[in-house]
Amino acid sequence: MLDPVLLRSFLAVDHYRSFSQAARQLGLRQPTVSGHVKKLESALGRELFVRDTHSVTLTTDGAALVRFARTIVDAHDEAVRFFDGEQLSGRIRFGVSEDLVSQALPSILLEFRRAYPQVDLELSIGLSDEVHAELRADRLDLAFVKRRPGTRHGQLVFEDRFVWAGPADAVLDLTRPVPIVTYPPPGLSRESALAALEHAGLDYRITCTTKGQLGLRAAVLAGLGFVVHSESLLPPDLYPVSGLPEPRPSSIEFILIHSPRRTQTPPERALTRAIVENTYRLKHGDRPGW
Repeated sequence: MLDPVLLRSFLAVDHYRSFSQAARQLGLRQPTVSGHVKKLESALGRELFVRDTHSVTLTTDGAALVRFARTIVDAHDEAVRFFDGEQLSGRIRFGVSEDLVSQALPSILLEFRRAYPQVDLELSIGLSDEVHAELRADRLDLAFVKRRPGTRHGQLVFEDRFVWAGPADAVLDLTRPVPIVTYPPPGLSRESALAALEHAGLDYRITCTTKGQLGLRAAVLAGLGFVVHSESLLPPDLYPVSGLPEPRPSSIEFILIHSPRRTQTPPERALTRAIVENTYRLKHGDRPGW
């Protein structure tokens, strides 16, 4: 009933919210992926997706299946690795955007290292533009970073939206310049925040500039100002704030980029697969039952 092949197609459709994009990622034809989902729905006697001409969304039963599907696919892959005797080895110089390390990525990397103990993982963390620069300079093999909407470099992992955020008791006073906490330039969230305020004709002042997620969170919790941030990756104790103009751009994309100077290695492909297959955790965190 719960064939891992069918479940992998189901998870890809959930990930990309598109049958055609899921098919391209899996290297299959779209009718094949659609057939896999139909077989699952027939076997379970439940509808898993609501489809229309513009969107694909999970039903309640589909959302419930996600957790089971990931467990089954992960167990299947682990068993295949064990009995195939897959012993990957080598080094991965992996660069990660600062925003991404506060949620589920550390536990995903821990699972990867346990699955492939002979792979030497070297982790570098910084702002997306800094990580991009390190990759271009051939000091990284793989990078997990943000990209501006409308650009096409890298492999899309997930999309998110920018929101204004502050502490739970934040008070917004638009009669005074809006206080801003931000990363230093260049930075996508900084550009988004300032462009929104300037477009709306609102005065602002930058009260704190910090290169780290901990500093950003501390400054906002101290009441120094508001921040534009990826909604899914908001630090603990920060909450969306209404009343400010919509960030410009209002969305952001997180991508994986491989070094253009060499062919992707088997360990890099394995790490890419581990990240893409855990997109749900990246967006929602390692919460109980997920």
